[in-house]
Amino acid sequence: MAEPANRPDLAAMIVPLGRSLMAAEQPILAAHGLTMWAYVVLSHLSATPTRTQAALADAIGADRTRIIGVLDELQQRGLIRREPDPADRRVRLLSLTAAGRHLRETVSAAIQANEERLLAALAPADRRALLRSLRTLADLPRERLAGTD
Repeated sequence: MAEPANRPDLAAMIVPLGRSLMAAEQPILAAHGLTMWAYVVLSHLSATPTRTQAALADAIGADRTRIIGVLDELQQRGLIRREPDPADRRVRLLSLTAAGRHLRETVSAAIQANEERLLAALAPADRRALLRSLRTLADLPRERLAGTD
């Protein structure tokens, strides 16, 4: 079934929702001493170690020069490791420590508990469809989202 031609643009629906969701996360992040960027770094590294700081910045859409301070703080707190690559000592391999993994899991669980309250407004089938659709769109390459592929 086709959507009505007068539906709002996706960004018009998603951006305000995303801002509200991010605002709801702020008290949770603050309670654990994290900024949004620090949480994004921990989340990305929980999925896969990253070979360089520049690759991490590119993967999460962060400014390469500004991410260094976030990484410094996470390393000082013992949440990430930056180790020289044995194949190229100029390169730093980034990974989570056990403490970083635990903190990320704790914060994620608290964020998702709050999201459960919102998702409860949807019928179970709609909820599954929404989450499946969001995963599909989130996994699209940036070039495809931008229409430059």
